[in-house]
Amino acid sequence: MNRFDKLLGKQRRAEVKYLDGEFQVISPGDYVVCALTQEPIGLSDLKYWSVERQEAYANASVGLQAQIKQRSG
Repeated sequence: MNRFDKLLGKQRRAEVKYLDGEFQVISPGDYVVCALTQEPIGLSDLKYWSVERQEAYANASVGLQAQIKQRSG
C-alpha cells in the first residue's frame, strides 16, 4: 500500500502471527479482523489476542467471551 491508497481509504488486511506479548506481521496490511465480532482492528489498536488459537479480539471483553466459549464448547 502506498500513501495514495491510504488517502483514498484503501486498506489491506494484514496476516499476523500472535506471540506472547507481541505479534509478528507476516503479510503487511493495516488491520486484522476480530475472531468473534468480525470488526476490523487497526494494527496500532491491536491489544488482545490468543496465541493458542491465533485469533485477534476487539477488546478484553470479547477475548474473555472467546475463552468461555472454548471451554464450554
